[in-house]
Amino acid sequence: VWAGLSIVALILAACTSGPAATPAPATSAVGTGAPATSAPGTDAPATSGSGFGEGEGELDLVIWGGYAEKGETLEGFDWVTPFQEETGCIVNATAMTDSNNGVSLIQSGEYDGISASGDATTRLIQGGFVEAIDTDEFPNYANVFPGLKDLPHNTVDGVNYGVPHGRGPNLMTYNTETITEAPTSWDAVWEGGADYDGKISIYDSSIYIADAAVHLMATQPDLGISDPYQLNQEQFDAAIELLEQQAANNPLYWSSYTAQIASFAAGDVVVGTTWPLQVQLLKANDPPVPVEGVKPDEGTTGWSDTWMLAKDAAHPNCMKMWMNHMMSAEANAQATVFFGEAATSPQACEAAEALSPGHCDAQHADDEEYWENIYYWSTPQEDCKDEDPATTCKTQDDWVQAWTTLRGS
Repeated sequence: VWAGLSIVALILAACTSGPAATPAPATSAVGTGAPATSAPGTDAPATSGSGFGEGEGELDLVIWGGYAEKGETLEGFDWVTPFQEETGCIVNATAMTDSNNGVSLIQSGEYDGISASGDATTRLIQGGFVEAIDTDEFPNYANVFPGLKDLPHNTVDGVNYGVPHGRGPNLMTYNTETITEAPTSWDAVWEGGADYDGKISIYDSSIYIADAAVHLMATQPDLGISDPYQLNQEQFDAAIELLEQQAANNPLYWSSYTAQIASFAAGDVVVGTTWPLQVQLLKANDPPVPVEGVKPDEGTTGWSDTWMLAKDAAHPNCMKMWMNHMMSAEANAQATVFFGEAATSPQACEAAEALSPGHCDAQHADDEEYWENIYYWSTPQEDCKDEDPATTCKTQDDWVQAWTTLRGS
């Protein structure tokens, strides 16, 4: 879905200061291109093939679009060519349309690995579609920020099932000419939504139920919500009730970020939930659209993506080399600057500084306090992720059904 967007605007979005952008589906850009220059701060080789075994000559990936660039979208943003030249593993990448599609592709058995968000990782682990890994095998893992290690969406009972790629928050965006004082709460899209009847922009996905739960954590603490993705019946009912109240204010639901950009640019909406990519693209528009993006005080949902090795992969050594490569200073700096995400290590931040000064400060890469109330996308589970054996939570199927009913489709 890069089509229809100016490449210049896209790179402005990646390189201007502001929060990270949620991965959006796109066409893979693996092809010809000039290799990127080396970057400072690399403590370990980009791929460090020793220890992984000999590469099999090929690598078949499922990715979020933009996660395997080879200089075709923007010259110089190329972390595939150096990998291929060092390892001999030729990269073939298929862009998923969403997490459900990504899970389905891995289940086909035709791919070696995936860049999975938290609402896919748990399904892949529980279904036995990805391999456990030993992080000690990966030299670059030692450099990763502690806050990105051993996270619940990719680690089970101390066993790791992948390595980090990048992370970012989902934000509230608002038209600064209509809302002149920066909001500090999500109230404008919930209880205060009547003030913006017909002008609210809402993400059209069942995962948005978690955004309602985040707001309820602050406004109705007696519900006892501790994880916005693991909701018992009472908590779930409260979230759906809040969403029904929101629906009464006639929001405009978006599933394509380009559609949301068009709605804000046309003045059809003035406030809503967004990915930071849209905020930056709207600011980079000609003429600029007067918007800002904020993380409200009660926190927000977000994402932390993981590179995972497929079960019985045909090219496991190439995949492990790729996973290590994507944690290297050079590759991670390029990837996270290109997409507007928080880098995963101090070394990657140093390298990112040469590409986009101030990138890691703007993305809060090493500011763990900033991430404390950002709840990474996760899969709703009946066992509530074993938080309380006596409690049953609503499943992903329940979430999808409730959202379908809410949307009347």
